Amino acid sequence: MSTDGRWQPYPAYKDSGVEWLGEIPAQWDIARLKHVARLEYGDSLPKDSRKAGDVPVFGSNGAVGSHSRPNTLAPVLIIGRKGSFGKVNFSTQPVFAIDTTYYIDSRNTRAGLRWLFYALQLLRLDAFTQDSAVPGLSREFAYEQWLPLVTPSDQCNIAAFLDRETAKIDALMAKQERLIELLQEKRAALISHAVTKGLDPTVPMKDSGISWLGEIPAHWEVVQTRHIAESLQTGPFGSQLHASDYSTGGVPVINPSHMQNGRIEPDWDVAVDEKTARRLARHRLRAGDIVFARRGDLGRCAVATRGEEGWLCGTGSLRMRPNLDLAHPSYLNQVLSTSGIAEWLLLQSVGSTMDNLNTAILSRLPLPVPPLVEQCAIAAQLNQEAAKLDVLIAKAREMIKRLQEYRTALISAAVTGKIDVRDDQVQRTSEVRCTSCTSCTSGGDGAGQKA
Repeated sequence: MSTDGRWQPYPAYKDSGVEWLGEIPAQWDIARLKHVARLEYGDSLPKDSRKAGDVPVFGSNGAVGSHSRPNTLAPVLIIGRKGSFGKVNFSTQPVFAIDTTYYIDSRNTRAGLRWLFYALQLLRLDAFTQDSAVPGLSREFAYEQWLPLVTPSDQCNIAAFLDRETAKIDALMAKQERLIELLQEKRAALISHAVTKGLDPTVPMKDSGISWLGEIPAHWEVVQTRHIAESLQTGPFGSQLHASDYSTGGVPVINPSHMQNGRIEPDWDVAVDEKTARRLARHRLRAGDIVFARRGDLGRCAVATRGEEGWLCGTGSLRMRPNLDLAHPSYLNQVLSTSGIAEWLLLQSVGSTMDNLNTAILSRLPLPVPPLVEQCAIAAQLNQEAAKLDVLIAKAREMIKRLQEYRTALISAAVTGKIDVRDDQVQRTSEVRCTSCTSCTSGGDGAGQKA
């Protein structure tokens, strides 16, 4: 990575003989993970066996509850073994690691655990599985991976440096995430106000008779969806579309995950061939159709454009075909995406395990409907204003992506010794000693000794 002159390399290097490590500082060595740490299996702990307590229970993806007692010491690394395998979590307090994980604490390594936390992130332990039914991390595979073997003091310096620098990066990413939240809230408020109050603040208002709508312009109507739709139809069910029917690069099938900010963003791996598309012709989309989430994130919807004609409404979706003499598709799509609609649908939805919609429920949905010419004006202005906000949101997301890439590169540079973080950079932390490192707390030889 480029250090921009802020961090200098070590004085001398040698070839590690390991491709991903490349050259390492001359005084370092390498070792397989099995000589640095032992991966201990977590224990079985069904939900109904957990007792009240404040000890975090960790699964492969992080904390999943609490229990009355731990099975680890602190600090501790928890590594996903099944499911989200290879993911590495760090806890400063004892935890109960369940049987979908491995864990490492001071009983099974002499390395600095905070340094090891960063080092393990570079091994790509999530890239290999030996279990085709349930993805899993093989301990034997993990043990054969190479790590740089560094002195205890270097481990502490690297850990302190990365704790400080990644905290700065994380703070910047958090600011961008908050900016995105605020922009999305502004976007939603802008749309909600325009489609319920109109663009002219001087027009007379009337009570809509609908609690979530409140007052609307006096010349507007409240109309149920069925009165402004040519048709309402669910996507293909059951035997109509099997998993084996899907192919890559064919006719896209549009499910809720493919609807973003009122637009359709297809996944070309979720598609069918033309023969299957002809068989499911009644589910094809036309320009102006609105695809609506039938389950999960209720209120998510998108309007089909001419470029998306012929694509298919998916199993998880509903298709609404507006009567174009009564409803402008873009305006209707904006109304349907508001929080008031989502709340109404949530109350009306059916299904014991997941919120579900059907055409009967959607047909009864009350909507604010201004004259068609006013719908067009509202849609045009909202599209223009929302596009400006979408640009800002996209820039913030791009910044987060770059910061994440920089964070990963910085961890790699420090752990592999491409930058020397031993001197004034570490002094700025007021001579912080590594409290997560056995070598600092007990005077051991760190990673230089076998686990």
